[in-house]
Amino acid sequence: MSRYMEQFDFPDADREADRLMTERRTCHDTYYPFQVMSQKGLARLDFEPITILCGGNGSGKTTALNVIADSLQAEREAVSNRTAFYEDYLRLCSAKRGTSLPEDIRIMTSDDVFDFLLTVRSVNQGIDAKREKLYDEYLEQKYTPFQMRSMDDYERLKAMTEARKSSQSQYVRKRLMPNTPTGSNGERAFQYFVDRIHDNGLYLLDEPENSLSPARQQDLADLIVDSARFFGCQFIVATHSPFFLAMAGAAVYDLDQDPPGIRHWTDLEHVRTYFAFFEQHRSRFE
Repeated sequence: MSRYMEQFDFPDADREADRLMTERRTCHDTYYPFQVMSQKGLARLDFEPITILCGGNGSGKTTALNVIADSLQAEREAVSNRTAFYEDYLRLCSAKRGTSLPEDIRIMTSDDVFDFLLTVRSVNQGIDAKREKLYDEYLEQKYTPFQMRSMDDYERLKAMTEARKSSQSQYVRKRLMPNTPTGSNGERAFQYFVDRIHDNGLYLLDEPENSLSPARQQDLADLIVDSARFFGCQFIVATHSPFFLAMAGAAVYDLDQDPPGIRHWTDLEHVRTYFAFFEQHRSRFE
Protein backbone atom coordinates (compact mmCIF):
# COMPACT_ATOMS: atom_id res chain seq x y z
CA MET A 1 0.00 0.00 0.00
CA SER A 2 1.30 3.42 -0.98
CA ARG A 3 2.31 6.26 1.34
CA TYR A 4 3.28 9.20 -0.82
CA MET A 5 2.95 11.42 2.25
CA GLU A 6 4.38 10.20 5.56
CA GLN A 7 4.10 13.28 7.75
CA PHE A 8 2.95 16.90 7.77
CA ASP A 9 4.03 19.51 10.32
CA PHE A 10 2.10 22.67 11.23
CA PRO A 11 3.78 25.61 13.00
CA ASP A 12 3.33 25.86 16.74
CA ALA A 13 2.14 29.00 18.53
CA ASP A 14 5.68 30.33 19.08
CA ARG A 15 6.65 30.10 15.40
CA GLU A 16 3.35 31.69 14.43
CA ALA A 17 3.90 34.56 16.86
CA ASP A 18 7.41 35.17 15.52
CA ARG A 19 6.15 35.37 11.95
CA LEU A 20 3.22 37.63 12.81
CA MET A 21 5.53 39.98 14.76
CA THR A 22 7.86 40.13 11.75
CA GLU A 23 5.01 40.97 9.40
CA ARG A 24 3.77 43.84 11.62
CA ARG A 25 0.41 43.92 9.91
CA THR A 26 -2.13 45.62 12.12
CA CYS A 27 -4.96 46.42 9.69
CA HIS A 28 -6.41 42.90 9.62
CA ASP A 29 -9.05 41.43 11.92
CA THR A 30 -8.11 37.84 11.05
CA TYR A 31 -4.80 36.05 10.62
CA TYR A 32 -6.34 32.90 9.12
CA PRO A 33 -5.02 30.22 8.88
CA PHE A 34 -2.71 31.29 11.68
CA GLN A 35 -3.93 30.36 15.18
CA VAL A 36 -6.26 27.61 13.95
CA MET A 37 -4.07 24.51 14.22
CA SER A 38 -1.95 25.91 17.05
CA GLN A 39 -4.99 26.68 19.22
CA LYS A 40 -6.11 23.08 18.74
CA GLY A 41 -2.64 21.82 19.63
CA LEU A 42 -2.32 20.13 16.24
CA ALA A 43 1.38 20.15 15.37
CA ARG A 44 1.81 17.01 13.29
CA LEU A 45 -0.08 14.42 11.27
CA ASP A 46 1.34 10.99 10.45
CA PHE A 47 -0.27 9.43 7.41
CA GLU A 48 -1.39 5.94 6.53
CA PRO A 49 -2.71 4.90 3.10
CA ILE A 50 -6.06 6.15 4.44
CA THR A 51 -6.02 8.96 7.01
CA ILE A 52 -9.18 10.58 8.36
CA LEU A 53 -9.59 13.98 10.02
CA CYS A 54 -12.72 14.04 12.15
CA GLY A 55 -14.15 16.79 14.30
CA GLY A 56 -17.06 19.12 14.82
CA ASN A 57 -17.65 22.51 13.24
CA GLY A 58 -14.66 24.76 13.84
CA SER A 59 -12.34 21.86 14.62
CA GLY A 60 -9.98 22.86 11.81
CA LYS A 61 -10.27 19.70 9.72
CA THR A 62 -11.13 21.55 6.49
CA THR A 63 -8.40 24.12 7.11
CA ALA A 64 -5.85 21.35 7.68
CA LEU A 65 -6.95 19.58 4.51
CA ASN A 66 -6.69 22.75 2.43
CA VAL A 67 -3.28 23.66 3.84
CA ILE A 68 -1.94 20.19 3.04
CA ALA A 69 -3.44 20.31 -0.46
CA ASP A 70 -2.01 23.74 -1.25
CA SER A 71 1.39 22.79 0.15
CA LEU A 72 1.38 19.92 -2.35
CA GLN A 73 0.00 22.16 -5.12
CA ALA A 74 -2.89 19.74 -5.52
CA GLU A 75 -5.27 20.24 -8.40
CA ARG A 76 -8.54 21.76 -7.25
CA GLU A 77 -11.76 23.06 -8.78
CA ALA A 78 -13.29 25.27 -6.08
CA VAL A 79 -11.22 28.20 -4.78
CA SER A 80 -10.06 27.77 -1.20
CA ASN A 81 -10.49 30.35 1.58
CA ARG A 82 -7.33 32.46 1.37
CA THR A 83 -6.26 35.57 3.23
CA ALA A 84 -3.25 37.87 3.03
CA PHE A 85 -1.50 35.55 5.50
CA TYR A 86 -2.11 32.26 3.70
CA GLU A 87 1.18 32.04 1.79
CA ASP A 88 3.11 33.07 4.91
CA TYR A 89 1.51 30.21 6.79
CA LEU A 90 2.28 27.69 4.05
CA ARG A 91 5.96 28.59 4.25
CA LEU A 92 5.98 27.58 7.94
CA CYS A 93 4.60 24.13 7.16
CA SER A 94 6.67 21.15 6.12
CA ALA A 95 5.93 17.75 4.63
CA LYS A 96 7.86 14.51 4.82
CA ARG A 97 7.34 12.43 1.73
CA GLY A 98 7.58 8.68 1.39
CA THR A 99 7.74 7.51 -2.19
CA SER A 100 7.85 10.06 -5.00
CA LEU A 101 4.68 12.10 -5.28
CA PRO A 102 2.31 10.89 -7.99
CA GLU A 103 1.28 12.95 -10.99
CA ASP A 104 -2.35 12.92 -9.91
CA ILE A 105 -2.75 14.92 -6.68
CA ARG A 106 -6.25 16.31 -6.25
CA ILE A 107 -8.47 17.81 -3.58
CA MET A 108 -12.21 17.27 -3.95
CA THR A 109 -14.56 19.33 -1.80
CA SER A 110 -18.30 19.36 -1.23
CA ASP A 111 -18.40 22.68 -3.13
CA ASP A 112 -16.90 20.92 -6.15
CA VAL A 113 -19.63 18.29 -6.05
CA PHE A 114 -22.40 20.87 -5.66
CA ASP A 115 -21.02 22.87 -8.60
CA PHE A 116 -20.91 19.69 -10.67
CA LEU A 117 -24.53 18.88 -9.83
CA LEU A 118 -25.63 22.41 -10.74
CA THR A 119 -23.77 22.13 -14.04
CA VAL A 120 -25.46 18.83 -14.84
CA ARG A 121 -28.84 20.35 -14.00
CA SER A 122 -28.14 23.27 -16.32
CA VAL A 123 -27.07 20.92 -19.10
CA ASN A 124 -30.18 18.82 -18.67
CA GLN A 125 -32.40 21.91 -18.78
CA GLY A 126 -30.74 22.84 -22.06
CA ILE A 127 -31.32 19.33 -23.36
CA ASP A 128 -35.01 19.56 -22.45
CA ALA A 129 -35.29 22.73 -24.53
CA LYS A 130 -33.40 21.13 -27.40
CA ARG A 131 -35.63 18.05 -27.20
CA GLU A 132 -38.75 20.13 -27.78
CA LYS A 133 -37.11 21.79 -30.77
CA LEU A 134 -36.13 18.41 -32.21
CA TYR A 135 -39.68 17.08 -31.88
CA ASP A 136 -40.84 19.93 -34.10
CA GLU A 137 -37.92 19.41 -36.49
CA TYR A 138 -38.74 15.72 -36.81
CA LEU A 139 -42.34 16.41 -37.79
CA GLU A 140 -41.28 19.06 -40.28
CA GLN A 141 -38.68 16.83 -41.91
CA LYS A 142 -40.97 13.82 -42.07
CA TYR A 143 -44.11 15.39 -43.48
CA THR A 144 -43.01 18.47 -45.45
CA PRO A 145 -42.83 17.93 -49.24
CA PHE A 146 -39.30 18.39 -50.56
CA GLN A 147 -37.90 19.62 -53.82
CA MET A 148 -34.16 19.74 -54.34
CA ARG A 149 -33.21 22.97 -56.03
CA SER A 150 -29.48 23.09 -55.28
CA MET A 151 -26.69 21.27 -53.46
CA ASP A 152 -27.47 23.44 -50.44
CA ASP A 153 -30.56 21.33 -49.94
CA TYR A 154 -28.56 18.10 -49.68
CA GLU A 155 -28.20 18.18 -45.87
CA ARG A 156 -31.91 18.79 -45.51
CA LEU A 157 -32.58 15.81 -47.78
CA LYS A 158 -30.42 13.57 -45.56
CA ALA A 159 -32.31 14.76 -42.47
CA MET A 160 -35.65 14.09 -44.13
CA THR A 161 -34.54 10.62 -45.19
CA GLU A 162 -33.41 9.76 -41.67
CA ALA A 163 -36.59 11.15 -40.15
CA ARG A 164 -38.70 8.99 -42.43
CA LYS A 165 -36.68 5.87 -41.47
CA SER A 166 -36.69 6.60 -37.71
CA SER A 167 -39.26 6.83 -34.99
CA GLN A 168 -39.60 10.20 -33.31
CA SER A 169 -37.80 9.02 -30.17
CA GLN A 170 -34.88 7.55 -32.17
CA TYR A 171 -34.49 10.76 -34.15
CA VAL A 172 -34.41 12.90 -31.00
CA ARG A 173 -32.08 10.64 -28.99
CA LYS A 174 -29.43 10.63 -31.73
CA ARG A 175 -29.24 14.41 -31.69
CA LEU A 176 -29.22 15.03 -27.95
CA MET A 177 -25.88 15.42 -26.21
CA PRO A 178 -24.26 12.00 -25.74
CA ASN A 179 -23.08 10.67 -22.38
CA THR A 180 -25.13 13.16 -20.39
CA PRO A 181 -25.11 12.24 -16.67
CA THR A 182 -28.44 10.80 -15.59
CA GLY A 183 -29.92 9.61 -12.32
CA SER A 184 -30.44 11.17 -8.92
CA ASN A 185 -28.16 13.76 -7.36
CA GLY A 186 -26.67 11.04 -5.17
CA GLU A 187 -25.87 8.83 -8.15
CA ARG A 188 -24.31 11.76 -10.00
CA ALA A 189 -22.30 12.78 -6.92
CA PHE A 190 -20.99 9.22 -6.59
CA GLN A 191 -20.04 9.22 -10.28
CA TYR A 192 -18.16 12.49 -9.71
CA PHE A 193 -15.73 10.67 -7.42
CA VAL A 194 -15.56 7.52 -9.57
CA ASP A 195 -14.53 9.59 -12.59
CA ARG A 196 -11.73 11.39 -10.70
CA ILE A 197 -10.12 8.63 -8.64
CA HIS A 198 -7.51 6.86 -10.74
CA ASP A 199 -4.73 4.38 -10.03
CA ASN A 200 -1.62 5.66 -8.22
CA GLY A 201 -3.03 8.97 -7.03
CA LEU A 202 -3.05 11.07 -3.86
CA TYR A 203 -6.54 12.34 -3.05
CA LEU A 204 -7.81 14.73 -0.37
CA LEU A 205 -11.57 14.57 0.16
CA ASP A 206 -13.49 17.17 2.17
CA GLU A 207 -16.76 15.78 3.56
CA PRO A 208 -17.49 13.46 0.62
CA GLU A 209 -20.68 12.27 2.36
CA ASN A 210 -22.53 15.43 1.31
CA SER A 211 -25.15 14.63 -1.38
CA LEU A 212 -24.59 10.88 -0.95
CA SER A 213 -27.17 8.48 0.45
CA PRO A 214 -25.96 6.03 3.13
CA ALA A 215 -25.75 3.26 0.50
CA ARG A 216 -23.68 5.46 -1.80
CA GLN A 217 -21.45 6.51 1.11
CA GLN A 218 -20.74 2.83 1.68
CA ASP A 219 -20.03 2.35 -2.03
CA LEU A 220 -17.55 5.23 -2.03
CA ALA A 221 -15.93 3.95 1.17
CA ASP A 222 -15.47 0.56 -0.53
CA LEU A 223 -13.94 2.28 -3.57
CA ILE A 224 -11.50 4.18 -1.34
CA VAL A 225 -10.43 1.04 0.53
CA ASP A 226 -9.96 -0.94 -2.69
CA SER A 227 -8.08 1.92 -4.37
CA ALA A 228 -5.69 2.20 -1.43
CA ARG A 229 -5.23 -1.56 -1.06
CA PHE A 230 -4.92 -2.65 -4.67
CA PHE A 231 -4.33 0.36 -6.92
CA GLY A 232 -1.61 2.43 -5.30
CA CYS A 233 -3.71 5.33 -3.97
CA GLN A 234 -3.44 7.33 -0.76
CA PHE A 235 -6.33 9.25 0.78
CA ILE A 236 -6.69 12.01 3.36
CA VAL A 237 -10.36 12.48 4.21
CA ALA A 238 -12.17 15.04 6.36
CA THR A 239 -15.51 13.54 7.36
CA HIS A 240 -18.22 12.99 9.98
CA SER A 241 -19.70 9.93 8.29
CA PRO A 242 -19.46 6.63 10.19
CA PHE A 243 -19.29 4.83 6.83
CA PHE A 244 -15.95 6.49 6.10
CA LEU A 245 -14.74 6.47 9.70
CA ALA A 246 -15.14 2.69 9.76
CA MET A 247 -12.94 2.08 6.69
CA ALA A 248 -10.57 -0.80 7.32
CA GLY A 249 -7.03 0.24 8.23
CA ALA A 250 -7.78 3.96 8.39
CA ALA A 251 -5.97 6.16 10.92
CA VAL A 252 -8.63 8.42 12.47
CA TYR A 253 -7.55 11.73 14.01
CA ASP A 254 -10.01 13.21 16.49
CA LEU A 255 -9.59 16.97 16.16
CA ASP A 256 -12.02 17.56 19.02
CA GLN A 257 -9.43 16.17 21.43
CA ASP A 258 -6.94 18.48 23.13
CA PRO A 259 -4.42 17.81 21.78
CA PRO A 260 -5.77 15.98 18.71
CA GLY A 261 -4.77 12.36 18.40
CA ILE A 262 -5.62 9.01 16.83
CA ARG A 263 -8.66 7.24 18.27
CA HIS A 264 -10.73 4.23 17.34
CA TRP A 265 -13.74 5.41 15.36
CA THR A 266 -16.22 3.84 17.80
CA ASP A 267 -14.87 6.07 20.58
CA LEU A 268 -15.58 9.33 18.76
CA GLU A 269 -18.14 11.50 20.52
CA HIS A 270 -20.47 12.03 17.59
CA VAL A 271 -20.34 8.34 16.64
CA ARG A 272 -21.34 7.53 20.22
CA THR A 273 -24.24 9.97 19.71
CA TYR A 274 -25.42 7.90 16.73
CA PHE A 275 -25.03 4.74 18.79
CA ALA A 276 -27.05 6.15 21.69
CA PHE A 277 -29.80 7.24 19.30
CA PHE A 278 -30.16 3.78 17.77
CA GLU A 279 -29.95 2.11 21.16
CA GLN A 280 -32.80 4.33 22.31
CA HIS A 281 -34.91 3.11 19.37
CA ARG A 282 -33.63 -0.48 19.30
CA SER A 283 -37.11 -1.97 19.80
CA ARG A 284 -38.30 -0.45 16.54
CA PHE A 285 -35.67 -2.40 14.63
CA GLU A 286 -36.45 -5.77 16.23
